[in-house]
Amino acid sequence: MPTAAKLVAALMFVLLAVMGGQAYIPLLPEATPTRGVIPSAVIIGLLCGWLMIGRTAGRGYGAAFGNGISTGVAVAFWMLLLWSIVEMIDRSTKMRYDGPMEAVLGAVGLMVEYATLMLNGQVLLILFVGSAIAGLITEWAARRWS
Repeated sequence: MPTAAKLVAALMFVLLAVMGGQAYIPLLPEATPTRGVIPSAVIIGLLCGWLMIGRTAGRGYGAAFGNGISTGVAVAFWMLLLWSIVEMIDRSTKMRYDGPMEAVLGAVGLMVEYATLMLNGQVLLILFVGSAIAGLITEWAARRWS
């Protein structure tokens, strides 16, 4: 059921995902295509905000803080997984893998590689501080409009 808290959560995590994506793009290797980063950030931020923290709103500010962090980590995980799979598919169409298992292992390796790039201070600051603030704002919206 749609609620104001779910809408606010979705919008906050879309904003967070786009900001994180913008901070992450300069860290990627030069040959990495970045055309789909922002649209995928919008979709993943929207889904994670609506489905994860939006449904848990109203349980208190302490829970909102933790749920915000959890949702931010989920956004980062799904973005890394999506980018890794897209890159793996791109590489597999260029016949860079010998078989499907090597391609799957390649996607896992790419995900680890992209995650290490994310360990930049600015990206982590946006992720953790932004997630906590988004969680608290979602809780405020749940209390305000419930």
